[in-house]
Amino acid sequence: MFTGLVEDLGTVVAVDRNDGGAVLTVESRLAPQIGEGDSVAVNGVCLTATGIDGTRFGFDVMLESLRRSSLGEIDAGSKVNLELALRADARLGGHIMQGHVDGVGTVAALRDEGFSRIVTIDADGELLRYVVEKGSIAVDGVSLTVSRVDETSFDVSLIPETLERTNLGATTVGRTINLEVDVVAKYVEKLVGGARA
Repeated sequence: MFTGLVEDLGTVVAVDRNDGGAVLTVESRLAPQIGEGDSVAVNGVCLTATGIDGTRFGFDVMLESLRRSSLGEIDAGSKVNLELALRADARLGGHIMQGHVDGVGTVAALRDEGFSRIVTIDADGELLRYVVEKGSIAVDGVSLTVSRVDETSFDVSLIPETLERTNLGATTVGRTINLEVDVVAKYVEKLVGGARA
């Protein structure tokens, strides 16, 4: 489980793709806190750490994760949002996240408003049905509040701290971005019988 509070902005130092998936090697100051087999959210995708060596560690990324997230497009040099799994004695500062990306969206527009930056993200209607104004959403693993939503897109507002500490500060129009909707909304839908086949 994660909270969407990014702990470090890591750098992908290698991507080794093969028929079975890919191996990502990431460099981060978090490496000394990670053990073999630990769960780490990488741009919101829960992955298992392997091959820890100094400030570097790896992840085996299966084909399913490559297909359903933006990790399939990642290259060496990319900056990635990293979060260690939530400890039972820690504060829940963001919102409950599983690291199970529901799908991807596309950055459609960026505009500054005061000290914040408004990011408009286009997304599929199958995801947007779970998105509500003032509700929570994970964008590349960052817990954010939805400030506007319609049938094709939604807005989030980024404060200077988020712009500085995450890869969203350098995002550009057209970029593919990972989305995880609020899991509570999906459970409520299923319990009231509204789940779609």
